[in-house]
Amino acid sequence: MKEIIEEHLQKLEQKENIKILFAIESGSRAWGFASPDSDYDVRFIYIRPQTEYLKLEKRRDVIEYILTDELDINGWDLDKALKLLHSSNPTLFEWCNSPIVYKQTDFLAKLNAIKNKYFLSKAGLYHYLNMASGNYQEYLKIDDVKLKKYFYVLRPLLACEFILDKGISPPMLFQDLLYYLPKYLRVAVNNLLDLKINTPEITKINRIDELNQWIETEIKSLETRISRMPKVEKLDIEELNNMFLSEVNVFA
Repeated sequence: MKEIIEEHLQKLEQKENIKILFAIESGSRAWGFASPDSDYDVRFIYIRPQTEYLKLEKRRDVIEYILTDELDINGWDLDKALKLLHSSNPTLFEWCNSPIVYKQTDFLAKLNAIKNKYFLSKAGLYHYLNMASGNYQEYLKIDDVKLKKYFYVLRPLLACEFILDKGISPPMLFQDLLYYLPKYLRVAVNNLLDLKINTPEITKINRIDELNQWIETEIKSLETRISRMPKVEKLDIEELNNMFLSEVNVFA
């Protein structure tokens, strides 16, 4: 599949007259708990020729390239991406941290070198907490639950603990966050992880009350801790302006 994805990316560059600065996998495959039938979610950052940014009529700053039920490829213009970095958009940090890279230039290393300066812990914490709480309330309170939904709750909760500990954007791999899970739950969660990566996406299991109890307690604890954190102002955007101009000038 990697070769197929790389071929599609090359064709997309030619079709759209763009340069892809980096392309990665997002979602369950990058999180480390893909099922055998999980789809591929390819995401990328691109630039257009310099003249395109000087026109009065602006192009869309998103490219959506849905191929099959198994594969979709979406990208953001560099202009959009850097504005979102300045706003501490959690999705962009996830893309930068993806362990699966399909294409890259030296821009990815440049971005990774500065990205955590723009990471606003409180904003990131609320993003992951809302994700966990929403999935928990909607999917994990019934008797038969979708197995994957446990990971859509556990990963953001553990990401919150990482942020509180380190103050930077969390790693993508679920396994890299397990340190923050209580020891008494690790065997059960590792068993769930093994089941998740060896069964179809639609797999359902009985609700695990012990795990649900910890989730509820953790959500309440995080709500309290995050609410007490001071708000931090955004950094000046000039460094990102210079990064944008540097990349566009190369692709004149």
